Amino acid sequence: MTFALWHPSQGRDRRSSIVNELVLPHDGDRLVHGNAEVMPQYVERALAEALARGAGVALMHAHPLGSGWQGMSSDDRDTEASLGPSAFGATGLPLLGMTMAGDETVAARLWVRSGPRRYQRRECESVRVIGQRLQVFFEPRLRPAPTAGRTQVRSVAAWGPTAQAMFARLRVGVVGAGNVGSIVAEILARTGIGDIRLIDFDSLEVLNLDRTLGATRLDVLLARSKVETAARAVRRSAVSRSQRVEAIEFSVAESDGFRAALDCDVLFSCVDRPWPRAVLNLMAYAHAIPVIDGGILVRTIKGERMRGAEWVAQVAAPTRRCLECVGQYDPGLVSAEREGYFDRPSYIAGLPEDHPIKRNENVFIFGVADASLEALQFLSLAVAPGGISNVGAQTYTAAAGCLSSDYSPCLSTCLYSGPDILGRGDHSGLVVTGRHETAEQTRETRRREQRRLPKRILRSGAGIGDRIIELLERRVAN
Repeated sequence: MTFALWHPSQGRDRRSSIVNELVLPHDGDRLVHGNAEVMPQYVERALAEALARGAGVALMHAHPLGSGWQGMSSDDRDTEASLGPSAFGATGLPLLGMTMAGDETVAARLWVRSGPRRYQRRECESVRVIGQRLQVFFEPRLRPAPTAGRTQVRSVAAWGPTAQAMFARLRVGVVGAGNVGSIVAEILARTGIGDIRLIDFDSLEVLNLDRTLGATRLDVLLARSKVETAARAVRRSAVSRSQRVEAIEFSVAESDGFRAALDCDVLFSCVDRPWPRAVLNLMAYAHAIPVIDGGILVRTIKGERMRGAEWVAQVAAPTRRCLECVGQYDPGLVSAEREGYFDRPSYIAGLPEDHPIKRNENVFIFGVADASLEALQFLSLAVAPGGISNVGAQTYTAAAGCLSSDYSPCLSTCLYSGPDILGRGDHSGLVVTGRHETAEQTRETRRREQRRLPKRILRSGAGIGDRIIELLERRVAN
């Protein structure tokens, strides 16, 4: 039995408690007599440390002989119920109780103040453990495992029913629904991910059709957003019986997009600008949501012939190197993008030809390869084939046909892996979201186009057609 500290992470629909520090017992802080009992001085020290760090208090104990999500004995309930008022009174945050079973399943609950001197136990829906490997445990009554259907027979045969049951209950966010993001979304839908959130403010244009999976000229004609188009494709491809997909027409750098992303268990970074990557980097470390990031670089000779290409994929998460340290974005360019310079033609014209903002060689064949590499990073993280969960930051060099892995840690000066950011959630103190004028203008232009009478008629007819197709497809048994 030990105390720990936790910080809140408030999403749009979900509130998470991030445990980031243990308050280990000293000699005499516990009495062990079959059960364990915490002494008053240990309680006082845990409360003092929580108050000093602006954190909540968690009490963790083990059921060594148990397996699966653990219930509470009468002693467990009495101990946590007696500590609830002290924890809330000292920190303003509810006591978090946690139980680890012998098979390492972790169960959790919060003791929430429901009235004067009254505290009610609320079971957490799930517990996410992130380090070298991702493990997610679900409260079986609140989040029962769905039954895999016939469309998932091969998937279950590949990685087993336990992994498939986890996939079916995960909420995965895809940030960026263009070239790589549209392909990643398709992979996730056919893998059986139960809940997918697509986050992108941009509209679909003709120039996107050569690299956006599922997009057609009709989608452009109907003034559809990239996420609306991708969501339709996901619904058509989904193999999970309980598939949910939501299109979020915001940038992850806007508050609405940011909070929607915080509800996810895993995030795929399919963006190429520095500001959203910096936002996702904060989520990976402050909010402990693993971010699977990828990128493509094509080198040409005077724009006429390809000299070479590289694509990369890595997982940003506690214990791994962050996106800033791996070089996926330049922090000096984040403020320039936030100020809107990257959308000013006069500013872009003055940049060198090899500047990241001017690169536009991202085509479908490279997107497929990078999306596959990101998906395999996710599989390693969540399933650990052969017991290996960390395959490093991977780079594929097309000219040589060579795949390399880098396991380097963050730099010693890294802000994100330090104690001021790591696991501090909403208490990190960093404000990375803000007004995104380009996103606002893009949404308004799209809505204005959609309100035109011919577009409204076409969109209504297309919507009816899509719903009829979905109803017919549901008749095909899983």
